[in-house]
Amino acid sequence: MTQPIQHITQKDTDYPTGLKPYLKTETPETIWARGNLGLLPEQNATLNGNLWALFCSSKCPGEIILKAHDLAQEFRKAGIPTIGGYHSPVEQECLRVLLRGSQPILLCPARSIENMRLKPAWKDALTEKRLLILSIFEEHHRRSTAVLANRSNAFVAALADKICIAHAAEDSKILEFAQMVLAWGKPVFTFETSANDALFQLGAQWIEPSLSVE
Repeated sequence: MTQPIQHITQKDTDYPTGLKPYLKTETPETIWARGNLGLLPEQNATLNGNLWALFCSSKCPGEIILKAHDLAQEFRKAGIPTIGGYHSPVEQECLRVLLRGSQPILLCPARSIENMRLKPAWKDALTEKRLLILSIFEEHHRRSTAVLANRSNAFVAALADKICIAHAAEDSKILEFAQMVLAWGKPVFTFETSANDALFQLGAQWIEPSLSVE
């Protein structure tokens, strides 16, 4: 049986207090949640500052698609907890890989989760208590939009300890997003390739396979 949706307000002890320093006036009053609330960063000491957020532009070079897939495999094998909206095709492929593992996953759709159809793999992970679905959107937001995705991405990054942006296309919203997250002082990582020069110029770090699982 699928767990019911829970409402977490800023007055609740479950509410992530780490959001406000980053989101400031955009901090959501309510978070809708389905799944194991014990996976929230402040509730789960096992995350130990190692919650990785995964992002990627919709348009992405083939070499980076392969690198992102390999990184997801590495995270799955090492049991690295991840968070993301998993909107773009590369992000969705990473989620598919991660769901085959046993590590915690926080999934943050850019829409309301009220009356949202759950995929079979999501249901399995919910039953295993290793998936937490979070949304900051009310019931009338039934479809993802670019505006909602931007808000959702900021929410994800504020919860995460480390951010991997596999690729940010030139003049893309993801590149603007990377600049914002770096201004927050959060570490941003990407793959070493000339296609990611724009990210490195902003201050992103090279993600090495041997470092990503530390």
